[in-house]
Amino acid sequence: MARRFERVFLGIGSNLGDRSSYLNAARELIENLPRTHFLRASTAIETEPIGGPPQGKFLNAVWEVKTRLSPKELMNELLEIEKRLGRNRGERNIPREIDMDILFFGNEIIEEEELTIPHARLHERAFVLAPFCELEPEWIHPKLKKSVRELLQELEKVPS
Repeated sequence: MARRFERVFLGIGSNLGDRSSYLNAARELIENLPRTHFLRASTAIETEPIGGPPQGKFLNAVWEVKTRLSPKELMNELLEIEKRLGRNRGERNIPREIDMDILFFGNEIIEEEELTIPHARLHERAFVLAPFCELEPEWIHPKLKKSVRELLQELEKVPS
């Protein structure tokens, strides 16, 4: 029996080279994935990097796709796209051509060593929540039971 289509939200970022070109190349490769359809993209926003060595600003966006791939199959495809676009997954928080994370995979909750869905820190990241609100502000986080809009509002109230 074929898996049904799931709505999936991806966090996308780039802070090396021609950032827009990397986002466009990643989108094109995602559009060519099997059993996957690109639905829509938020506006790309420029954001400061968090952690790591001194580095350039990111372009960040959230994309919605629908897929019949399993969460692990999709993650493997995303990792392969990152690799094709030059990403080296050595150190954490270093500059990168492309960074792609599964934020939500339908309402699934997965807590495994190699895959955590919903993304473990998305509720702490305005650079994810702000563009997500552009697409689906009332999307409910299945663990926190709050909308993306509520999570962003809570984050904006926290003194930095």
